[in-house]
Amino acid sequence: MNNVITEKDERITALYRKLQNATQNIELIINDKLSILNDHRYLTDAELAKCLKISRRTLQEYRNNGIIPYYHIGGKILYREYDIEVFLENNRQKAFQ
Repeated sequence: MNNVITEKDERITALYRKLQNATQNIELIINDKLSILNDHRYLTDAELAKCLKISRRTLQEYRNNGIIPYYHIGGKILYREYDIEVFLENNRQKAFQ
């Protein structure tokens, strides 16, 4: 009868960890869905730089030189994912066979 469950109980800590993981997964899903507009996903310069493994400064050079399409809304720069896919495909170098 003296089975009191406290926050140090292993069952409680395991449940807490599962809740934290679920919360993180939900936040990832929400953040991913929020960046979609009219069936297009938009990336910030930080996200695109990370994906392409280039610096944000290089992205700025691409914008300045008209190499890569982008949207400038207020002070925010956005890149449509589809435009980046087309850009990459158009600049793909075929291997010699």
